[in-house]
Amino acid sequence: VQLVESGGGTVQPGGSLTLSCATSGFAFNTFAMYWYRQASGKEREVVAGISGGGTRTEYADSVKGRFTITRDYDKSTTALQMNSLNPNDTARYFCAKGEAFFLSNGPAYKYRGQGTQVTVSS
Repeated sequence: VQLVESGGGTVQPGGSLTLSCATSGFAFNTFAMYWYRQASGKEREVVAGISGGGTRTEYADSVKGRFTITRDYDKSTTALQMNSLNPNDTARYFCAKGEAFFLSNGPAYKYRGQGTQVTVSS
């Protein structure tokens, strides 16, 4: 299993970024996918998840209405569109393969990429 995140950077408050995760080594259409973040000195937070079929999504309250998770079955990628960013969104973002098809099973944290840093600062 390989997961490679990209798209991070530094943006001003109110700005937008789109993160992308390229995957390989597993049957992409049979597993949920997630994005989670780890900020310095804070606990890991799952910010978004999408089911294996792409029909169900879930978001942390902290990002609901601002972030959108999608997946592309032809490319075996997942993306996280982030709008109205604020300094509290500063963290390293990781994508993770799910334990199973459904969101209820949660992420398989042992399968993750190197992450991509998002910094929101004026």
